[in-house]
Amino acid sequence: MAQAARGIIRFTQNGAHRVSTLKNLTSTKLPPKPNSMIEYTKLSEFYRYPKGETQTMQEPILTENLPNKKKRNWKKISLLVVGILLIICVIAVVFVNGYINKSLPQVEGTIQVPGLQEEVIVTTDEHGTPHIRATNDQDLYMAQGYMQAQNRMFQMELSRRQASGTLSEVVGAAAVDQDKYFRTLGLRRAAEKSYDIYTDESKQVLQWFADGVNAYIHEAKESNSLPVEFTLLGSEPAEWTPIDSLTIGKFMAFDLGGHWERQAFNYYVMNEFDEEKAYELFPAYPENKPTIIYDEEVVDVAASFEKAVIPHAFNGSNNWVVSGEKTESGMPLLADDPHLGLATPSIWLQMHLQTDDLNVSGVIFAGVPGIILGHNDKVAWGVTNTGPDVQQLYLEKRNPDNPHEFLFDGEWVEAAIINEPIKVKDGETVDYHVVETRHGPIVSDFAEESGKNTVMSLRWTALDATTELEAILEINRASNWKEFEKGLEKFLVPAQNFVFASTDGTIAYKANGKIPIYENSEDALLPLPGWESEYVLDDYIPFDELPRVVNPEKGFIATANNKIVGEKYPYHISNVWAQPYRYERIAEVLESNDSLTAADMMAIQMDQTNLQAREFVPVFSDVLAGAHLSETESGALSLLEDWDYVDQVDAAQPLIFHHWMDEVEAILYDELPDGMMDLFNSRGQTTDELLRKAAAGDSSIWVDENGGIERVLHLSLQNTIEKLTESYGDDMHAWEWGDYHQVQFHHPLAAVHPVLAYFFNPQDPLPVGGSSVTPMAAAYDSETGEVDHGASWRFVIDMNDPLTGYHIVGPGQEGHFKSEWYDNQTDDWVEGEYHETKLDIEKGKILHLVP
Repeated sequence: MAQAARGIIRFTQNGAHRVSTLKNLTSTKLPPKPNSMIEYTKLSEFYRYPKGETQTMQEPILTENLPNKKKRNWKKISLLVVGILLIICVIAVVFVNGYINKSLPQVEGTIQVPGLQEEVIVTTDEHGTPHIRATNDQDLYMAQGYMQAQNRMFQMELSRRQASGTLSEVVGAAAVDQDKYFRTLGLRRAAEKSYDIYTDESKQVLQWFADGVNAYIHEAKESNSLPVEFTLLGSEPAEWTPIDSLTIGKFMAFDLGGHWERQAFNYYVMNEFDEEKAYELFPAYPENKPTIIYDEEVVDVAASFEKAVIPHAFNGSNNWVVSGEKTESGMPLLADDPHLGLATPSIWLQMHLQTDDLNVSGVIFAGVPGIILGHNDKVAWGVTNTGPDVQQLYLEKRNPDNPHEFLFDGEWVEAAIINEPIKVKDGETVDYHVVETRHGPIVSDFAEESGKNTVMSLRWTALDATTELEAILEINRASNWKEFEKGLEKFLVPAQNFVFASTDGTIAYKANGKIPIYENSEDALLPLPGWESEYVLDDYIPFDELPRVVNPEKGFIATANNKIVGEKYPYHISNVWAQPYRYERIAEVLESNDSLTAADMMAIQMDQTNLQAREFVPVFSDVLAGAHLSETESGALSLLEDWDYVDQVDAAQPLIFHHWMDEVEAILYDELPDGMMDLFNSRGQTTDELLRKAAAGDSSIWVDENGGIERVLHLSLQNTIEKLTESYGDDMHAWEWGDYHQVQFHHPLAAVHPVLAYFFNPQDPLPVGGSSVTPMAAAYDSETGEVDHGASWRFVIDMNDPLTGYHIVGPGQEGHFKSEWYDNQTDDWVEGEYHETKLDIEKGKILHLVP
């Protein structure tokens, strides 16, 4: 008799018996379930058909005529099997749990770290911030490297591989195009050039830090306690080097961009549309319309950059500093919240470093020594992205007879050919090479050889040798503005808006970095002819002439990636700025209060007031006043008119307004292919201007060709209501912004498989207020509503108590998913709950690092 997993079925056909399993009876009609429980999984169940029936399956008759002894035997065997399976499962869970727990960072006890000169004490406070106390610099930076590796080794590994273009080596062929792109840019090559110009003292700090990281790597390999992510990828980290740290620094310059994408977009529209129509999409309407490039062979921008890695357009920040004349304490207040990608683990790691002559606290990128943003016991500082034009595309004429020669001043000049073989996991090494002209790498051919005689190269200041780490080490020790500003001379890329406050009452600002001098600002709108020497950018704004403010009469300085200089400033900074709404709201609050506190600063960072809506809702209402709106459309407009213009999580109005703006763009830019929209960064600025012009009665080609401003607004409102009704129901009063606008802080492995997502992203997405135009920055994917960019770190300090800072590091401090500090600040990020970090900490978990 055949035995099935779920029972025995007996068919009687012409007196013969045949046995089959239940899985072969998927079409069989089972008998009604009796009142008493019949276990279909028991082997005592079978079906009998009357003798003489045909092969057509008949209604089964349930019987139970196996011997009782046999039933009891099978029951015992079943229980035994289940018991064994449970024991195996328990053992497996215990083993896996123990294996995973081995890689948890150790925060108490004693660890021997080879290379230390003396004992280092690490106190981890209740929020997971390590406070490192050493007696000398060597031990301090070794301990910092060790503790960073304990907390974030997998993140550090991915960061250096992404920036270096070696991800394919551990994840396979799926990363080859991305690796090609970063090999083409050459961030690691730039880091190597930079290392050569560092002082011996700075090189020593980099090496001490690397020694600490490597001490952890060696220990983890020997004890089989590397983070579980390495096991999942089947890889191990190689030795850490100073070049790795500098390469991560170069990647941050990449992430904060410099507008080559917008130049490529402008070039595209100039070649696809009439001149006047194209100019309407430029960030600044050119007075002297450029004509220098259009007789040449046209580069296919859409194809050339289809696989390029484009930094998020919202990578920006808020910061401000307030004079003691406007504060309750009588001392300066400073606030900073850099806007970067939101992920698990955080891009930032909060740390406190202390020796006898150094006491500095704040955040740093995992993989880099020092503290890049924060405070010591005398000064505090924060940054936003300046966004200058530091990336310039050049059109290059290739020699038809020699693909490695390019025209310059009437002569064919040999380009540099750099071999960059790309190792691929479970695949063959890709033979890849990069071509660099005098301007920089050819970036329009990275995905495949175009074979064309006109290509694009990229000139970018971050590819030069630069010394940002030296600047960080100097400003960590600054005690006043003069010392701090001197340190900034070495901070070249990315260009940043630094705000500063000190215990002597000084507040200051400087737009700092290596910014090219453009003789004509309109040259930065489009690719330049690489064959003419007059367009070479080799001069930079002198350090002493960079935008700078110290102790202004109005009593505060604020930046939010907005335009930073007026028309009288003698140098070009940028044609592309963020929409002004965040800055305007911050300034509005600061101007209205002369007794500001640290709590007020936190409230501004969490402020969800939407000044874009405050400007445009009345305009839209006026335009549609004579339109034939449906009852539902009128209801939506009435809701918006009654709105307080706060992007509150439980309000319907922000859901309607932001979708409406998205639908307006969908109509206006319908002619643009999807691939070009990624290059159309900062398009919100362009959209706002088109709407302002059209609403004021001025002509706009993009609006007029779509039927005029009234039709654009009416149709986009109809589309908005239709989509929202489909998603959230007919009752718009029940709609909530947070039903769509949610944050989760995704881990890079969570998308690989739902099981991994269960462990690496255990929390459900949280509804959250704010948006990309509010001081509480929460930019989102318009397709899903997922908040993926925003305040990666929030920081406030009152210089009346320079030993205490207020922080939020979302989602948490540590990279291990079983750590109590893995995602414990997620709710804090949503609700605005800050934690205190003190320079004179006394309590916490104590770890002794010994030689």
